[in-house]
Amino acid sequence: MSKVSIVTISFNQSEFLERAIRSVLEQDYPNLEYIVVDPGSTDGSREIIDRYRSRIAKIVLEPDSGPADGLNKGFAHTTGDILGFLNSDDILFPGAITSAVSFLKSKDVDVVSGHATVIDSADRQLRTAYSDPFHLKMVAYGACVLVQPSTFFRRSAFERAGGFNIDCKASWDGQLWVDMALAGARFARTNQIWSGYRLHSESITSSGRFSKHQREDLLRVFRGIVGREWGKIDWLIAETYRFCKHVSGPRALYERLIRGPIAGRTG
Repeated sequence: MSKVSIVTISFNQSEFLERAIRSVLEQDYPNLEYIVVDPGSTDGSREIIDRYRSRIAKIVLEPDSGPADGLNKGFAHTTGDILGFLNSDDILFPGAITSAVSFLKSKDVDVVSGHATVIDSADRQLRTAYSDPFHLKMVAYGACVLVQPSTFFRRSAFERAGGFNIDCKASWDGQLWVDMALAGARFARTNQIWSGYRLHSESITSSGRFSKHQREDLLRVFRGIVGREWGKIDWLIAETYRFCKHVSGPRALYERLIRGPIAGRTG
């Protein structure tokens, strides 16, 4: 049976942290290794982590230079064949890991992404978030997103990519997918919903407080894929790719039109 390692990085998210931890520890997959990283929370998060110490394989309590660096520190302690990471404000749904392992065992791919239910701070369901079919050109133009907590990957793909790029301050997950793809990883998507993706006033998606870093990260991704700087014509190309995304993904378009966009909302 494949061993699965999940990493959670936590920093002052005590309001949601226990729900995240329990969602991993209560999975029905027996060969599961859980690593939790906390670079210095002061809001009671460490006390929550300590309550589950006996069920967590490794707790990393040391400063880092940002989430990507913290995740690298956590993944350095993993020993699983299949990996994933869960932010401290998100949750895994029951059976998610078993389902992801089954998919990866049955397909000749390195990365699989499911979908997510978008939830608010009180776990109320807001809408569905869909992972897109993965294409590097679509990623370069901002027209392809994988739902991070619903994405699992083989250790070999993570190692070939060199881990997380610590220069990324807002989109470290998207950069990892690109680095995996550029290193030869094969991607697939399933229609199963594997996680709860939480929006709240302090989340990156809702607050927009890292918008400058997100733009820097997106331009870095563009250069890595296309091999040049962003030019004037690329705005038109990006709009064309986004139009194609909406036309080819009617379920996601329906969610956006009826229930609103994901970014910038908390409920």
